[in-house]
Amino acid sequence: MVLTFTGSLSVAEAGDREVRTMLIGALGCNLAWGIIDAVLYLMGCLAERAGGLRVLHALRKADDPRRAVRMIADALPPMVASVMEPHEFEAIHQRLKSLPQPPDRALLRRGDWLGGLAVFLLVFLSTFPVVTPFLFMENALLALRVSNGIAIVMLFMTGYAFGRLTGHRPWLTGIAMLLLGIGLVAIAIALGG
Repeated sequence: MVLTFTGSLSVAEAGDREVRTMLIGALGCNLAWGIIDAVLYLMGCLAERAGGLRVLHALRKADDPRRAVRMIADALPPMVASVMEPHEFEAIHQRLKSLPQPPDRALLRRGDWLGGLAVFLLVFLSTFPVVTPFLFMENALLALRVSNGIAIVMLFMTGYAFGRLTGHRPWLTGIAMLLLGIGLVAIAIALGG
């Protein structure tokens, strides 16, 4: 998002006012998207918890053991469900039936709110490394090039971390993320962003 602002800045004609406008726009955009992403994260948490409650309520009412086994198997990761024996499913079903009555509807928990705050901060604070050169450098062209370099490094680092997390080759994933980011920014700029 920040790259669309910095990329649309006409460096040849950029004065202090244009750079200031770009900085305010970039910070405002990331503030808005930080809020939006945090709300979507919270909605996802609530939807996931509600889905779990629906399954739990249905399991507690299920009298047909085969239906209960199917519901439990569908709720588990496929690899886990594939190695379980029928008596294990029945044991899980009995334990779930013996739990105290669950709430009728899902509610957000403290951890969900903290996660939403973390999402907001991640989105919003990721703006600062990219806009910082414009705060400290008078030459707008040099600031733009340094900003682009910082953004490229951040994209690569994100891809590298994602590669490690997902078990893929970190260097290749970093390069792929970098190329994907450059392509998406080019599309955004070409479409007027």
